[in-house]
Amino acid sequence: MTSNTKPRSSAKESPNEPFKRAVTGCLRAIAKQSDVEVAFAAERPGLMGKKARLPEPPRRMTAHDAAIVRGHADSMALRMACHDAAVHRKLVPGGQQARAVFDAIEQTRVESIGARRMHGVAGNLSAMLEDKFHRGKFDDVTDRADAPIEEAVALMVRERLTGEPPPSAARKLVDLWRPFIEERAGGDLDRLDKLILDQKKFGSVVHDLLTSLDMGEERSRDDEDEEAEDDNNQDGQKQEESEEGEAAETDDERMSADDPEAGEQELSDETTEAQEAPADETPDDADMGDADNPAEPWRPRQFGKNEPRGPDYRPFTPKHDETIEASELCEPEELDRLRGYLDKQLANLQGVVARLANRLQRRLMAQQNRSWEFDLEEGLLDPARLPRVIMDPLHSLSFKWEKDTNFRDTVVTLLLDNSGSMRGRPITVAATCADILARTLERCGVKVEILGFTTRAWKGGQSREAWLAAGKPPNPGRLNDLRHIIYKSADAPWRRARKNLGLMMREGLLKENIDGEALDWAHKRLLARPEQRKILMMISDGAPVDDSTLSVNPGNYLERHLRWIIEEIETRSPVELIAIGIGHDVTRYYRRAVTIVDAEELGGAMTEKLAELFDEHAEAFEPRRRPRRMHA
Repeated sequence: MTSNTKPRSSAKESPNEPFKRAVTGCLRAIAKQSDVEVAFAAERPGLMGKKARLPEPPRRMTAHDAAIVRGHADSMALRMACHDAAVHRKLVPGGQQARAVFDAIEQTRVESIGARRMHGVAGNLSAMLEDKFHRGKFDDVTDRADAPIEEAVALMVRERLTGEPPPSAARKLVDLWRPFIEERAGGDLDRLDKLILDQKKFGSVVHDLLTSLDMGEERSRDDEDEEAEDDNNQDGQKQEESEEGEAAETDDERMSADDPEAGEQELSDETTEAQEAPADETPDDADMGDADNPAEPWRPRQFGKNEPRGPDYRPFTPKHDETIEASELCEPEELDRLRGYLDKQLANLQGVVARLANRLQRRLMAQQNRSWEFDLEEGLLDPARLPRVIMDPLHSLSFKWEKDTNFRDTVVTLLLDNSGSMRGRPITVAATCADILARTLERCGVKVEILGFTTRAWKGGQSREAWLAAGKPPNPGRLNDLRHIIYKSADAPWRRARKNLGLMMREGLLKENIDGEALDWAHKRLLARPEQRKILMMISDGAPVDDSTLSVNPGNYLERHLRWIIEEIETRSPVELIAIGIGHDVTRYYRRAVTIVDAEELGGAMTEKLAELFDEHAEAFEPRRRPRRMHA
């Protein structure tokens, strides 16, 4: 009797539950926030506000597996404890690549604070990084084009701050970039160590580092903002020299540190605004024909009869651009491996998206059900009326005619943003949703084309080299090499194209995004199709950004062109345009658009928007009768 004293609840408990409780408690303790919600799932780890998602530990957990889970928990806890979202919002640069480097270095800073103070945390973070770069296949990288510079810079900053070498799986990545980074920004890296606890001064040095790496185009604007903020702070200090004012200021700072959610929201909103609407901060905008109010969507000027319409947009040289089939960008064996990797990543997500797609299919098939009009004077002879025809051959209402199906003659193009900011969960979810929707619509008789857009290189590629060789002429226009990818053509069956979507998992494929030309390319492909109804769905996570182009043109150069292309399609084209923004407000650009916060919502957004289009079309469509005179 005395041997069976174990509580019944613990007998049913999973072996990993005590470990999960311990990790949850440590995360809350390091973050100094007892109300953090912690969940464990077989998905990519993530932190949103006070909700942390950690990887599900395996049932037969080793010490290394435990260290990886703890590493993710420690990383998120240190982010909540040591990161000020309001300061980050003021310092973050506008360029996409510069922003990626800045964010990676800031995460390294907060992790290094914990690693320097707690040896156990240092070991956990090392295990997490080793696993991260091993899963990313960075141990086989041989070309800088396949090695993200933000990861290399962050690991070199980690070296300076903690003395820890890069993980073995990332050494090749760092070695590819180390000579370039050390030569240009080695001095800036050395300055970071003493500033690790001061986020503002640390971020200022990171801006110097970005300038040394030719990524500092937005620094002048940031300096003006900081100087204005400093002036305001000084004025406020002169007015509030009493102890009560100082105490209130201390309380405000403490509240900001304890509640980062509001700051995070401001970060995402205002960073997007700074990136999307620089018209009021560019002195030459008036010469470029912008609207007076930068908050209003841009519309093209009214030109004279013989003048060209649209903004002054052009590529410096288009000869290095490419439109290429996905199968031509890697070997068949690698494509098989990438597709297998995609399938493994989507084991859980696929079921959710498949259920949404099946719901869409049922709605479409309900419209596709054959329906007939009876008792017509002409058409096809109705077999049910044969007795009446025999009894009264002159009876005139013995014919029927099938009603037209509303959506059979339709083609849908899915245009996927393949930029570097989509790396990770967003591009994985986008690939899955495109794959399942293509299968679903194909079963309903709707043709689907899947396209992607990116650039061939970071920082300009051969186009920039040609510009440099030409003596750097001013206002060169678009200054990067486009790469437009055809994952599945409209006429290709899904079974032949399914492997191509695995290409999105390839490291180094995702680079810059020049949305305007990609949208124009996809639109022209649709116009050439014979189908009567054409639908174009754009999926993106940010405004058009190419650092090489924006460094030598007005700051809104790519955005103005995108707005003009959208206006042309929405007002003058038979193509129906939809847009879905992942963490980015696309409703300011597109008339028919939706913005989602998390990539996990993409499947539902895509199916709902398509279903709305088909439902609208069904309601507006009047069935046509095309009878032919048939005599019994």
